[in-house]
Amino acid sequence: MKLIWCPEIAAKAYIDTVKFCGLSMESSAPELISAMAGGWNAKLIVEAWTNGGAAPKNSIGLAIAARHSGGRHVCIVADEKSRQEYTCAMQNRPAGIALPEVMVGEAEELMGRLTGIDFLVVDGHCKDFTRVFSFAKFSHLGAVLVCKNASRKTFSWFRWNKVLDSAVSVVNSRNLPIGSGIDIAYVAGEKRCSGKVTKGWITHMDQQSGEEHVFRR
Repeated sequence: MKLIWCPEIAAKAYIDTVKFCGLSMESSAPELISAMAGGWNAKLIVEAWTNGGAAPKNSIGLAIAARHSGGRHVCIVADEKSRQEYTCAMQNRPAGIALPEVMVGEAEELMGRLTGIDFLVVDGHCKDFTRVFSFAKFSHLGAVLVCKNASRKTFSWFRWNKVLDSAVSVVNSRNLPIGSGIDIAYVAGEKRCSGKVTKGWITHMDQQSGEEHVFRR
């Protein structure tokens, strides 16, 4: 099983983010992240924010993606001061853009309460940001992970296999020179038995397409 790409939703999220955020049509982080979250039809979008970070445009883009995908958008912050700063920064968001759920606490605690994450955005400037990735509980269909502010010049040490649980399988990853650098990874969903027998029928899971085929014995 795996996430399915929806180009129509990706396009809508991209265009709306450009419109609402007053961005140019040249690629930048907010519309790219929004398009990815929308395109993967994410149902649980989580972002980790630190006070002093650039909240509005990225969060607005994710809120737009959640609106198009019908998903839940959550922002996690470390403390009450961060929550207040984030909420204040989002007060001037465009009309019709919902404020995400804001959760306060340590990474381990919050990630334990958020199961089935299929799109996770973490600011590399966050203190102990790697703990957010390591404690995250991803969807059984897989997930897309984004680390912002991850320029190879300052993040030469960064590798996904160093920040994720050893049980998580990274299918693909890319570092893009957009903004201050964006590192993206796609992690696999739960593996299913490639062949099993059920009441006289044999089911086979195609690991490439995610399709299940059923044959009579």
